[in-house]
Amino acid sequence: MNPATPSRLLRWEAGPRPAALSSEDLAQTAAEVRESVHVLRDPAHGGLGLGLGGRAMPAESLRSGDVEVVASLPPLYPEWLGNRGFCERHGLRFPYLAGAMANGIASVELVIAIAGIGGMGFFGAAGLSLGRVESAVQTLKSTLGDARPWGVNLIHSPAEPTHEAAVADLLIRYGVRCVEASAYMALTAPIVRYAVSGLRERADGSIERRHRVVGKISREEVARHFLLPAPAKLLAELLARGEITAEEARLAERVPVATDITCEADSGGHTDNRPLTALLPSILLLRDRIAAERGYAEPIHVGAAGGLGTPSSLAAAFALGADFVQTGSVNQGCVESGLHASGRAKLAQVGMADVTMAPAADMFEMGVEVQVLKRGSLFAPRARKLYDLYRSHASLEAIPASEREKVEQTMLRASFDEAWVSTRSFWMSRDPAQVERAERDGKHRMALVFRAYLGLSSRWAIDGVAERDSDYQIWCGPAMGAFNRWVEGSFLESADQRHAGQVALNLLEGAAVVSRAQQLRCYGLPIPPACFDFRPRPLA
Repeated sequence: MNPATPSRLLRWEAGPRPAALSSEDLAQTAAEVRESVHVLRDPAHGGLGLGLGGRAMPAESLRSGDVEVVASLPPLYPEWLGNRGFCERHGLRFPYLAGAMANGIASVELVIAIAGIGGMGFFGAAGLSLGRVESAVQTLKSTLGDARPWGVNLIHSPAEPTHEAAVADLLIRYGVRCVEASAYMALTAPIVRYAVSGLRERADGSIERRHRVVGKISREEVARHFLLPAPAKLLAELLARGEITAEEARLAERVPVATDITCEADSGGHTDNRPLTALLPSILLLRDRIAAERGYAEPIHVGAAGGLGTPSSLAAAFALGADFVQTGSVNQGCVESGLHASGRAKLAQVGMADVTMAPAADMFEMGVEVQVLKRGSLFAPRARKLYDLYRSHASLEAIPASEREKVEQTMLRASFDEAWVSTRSFWMSRDPAQVERAERDGKHRMALVFRAYLGLSSRWAIDGVAERDSDYQIWCGPAMGAFNRWVEGSFLESADQRHAGQVALNLLEGAAVVSRAQQLRCYGLPIPPACFDFRPRPLA
């Protein structure tokens, strides 16, 4: 028998709806992803079509004029796009995370909104005082509890290691079950302590984890840290300080630091501007190799982030093998985000080229950059100017008078001495050791003063300080521009109609429609371009 010939022929018995043969009918039928669909060969039409609502019936032989069933596809739900194991691990309906945007931009309200549709959001704790983080955790605990999933960001803070440790301690004390670990270049004691605290061996020898770590990475060398067990040196230090138990240290040698990995491609904020199509497959291969070598009992799920602002981009991420997707920039433009309405209005006008890189406030001295909004803001060139001055001079006093005057008048809007007074006051309440060092080291004092401008620039955008409109620092990736183009003419075009739940549901629904269209095209159907253009609509 010819291997291309099916061993059992099937004919299509039409239901109430006739076969879809025209481009218009194909587009409508392909979009109905929650129904089984049959790929048909119609001899009268001379090509392939689609059947919806009918039945595939056995036939010993096809009679002249019978419509043959070439293939049948089951329903495709947005819930099924990723890895169901990931959703079950975290108690999710959808394989959809909303990433933590610093300074509370990923707000309590945003986290609650994402939980409401069956995803999981992370509160943006980075850059906030311990009191602000504690208040947010208390609200989330009382509102969502353990019934619906949520998490908090734990960010690597090389300039403030005591604050990083204090946040980790707070999250452990409050029983926060999941963190997004971001900006880590190497592991630190706080993230390892959080990951291994609560490890327990079950009666069958398997390991129960109290805490889940979603490690956000954009490089293989950083991914390796999260995919491997915690370093013995850090475990020994934590054990010696009494911050973990001997049992937790022993069990930590058998599990990876992270339960899940997010591959962060070209995104807003901290980013290496990597293309997702290169990054994700590389990390998936690395995950598979390490998991096989270590013989882990539980799978490590790998998701995609960066550049995800349209249904097609989500569909592409899932097609690459992502277990889940994580959005960022598009959530910042939603009404639940902590960004002021004036900043959200700016984001609603962004094109894909309206972003640029600028020095990061939290890693200023190291030369680390973040991706920010370029359109309508002078923050990026001004921040770069401050970094150039920092690299070129030993102290504030060493900066030439002409340069000093520009910085004082256009950026700080205060003299260097006045700026140091306010900066000193801030650090005395947050980390007095920074002040002690600055008063001994003029270059560190300069860094703190310049970092104050970088830090306040994001606060001005959050608070909507009108007189500082030109200095707004708004983290933004190219996904925002793609999203704006996609929603043109729809109910999501207006900034004040962009609710995080509706954005998520439309992206996921559209990703399912695009995925189905691609499936059908692979079977040889002449799928019209309209099938790949899901238009936003209010979804329940």
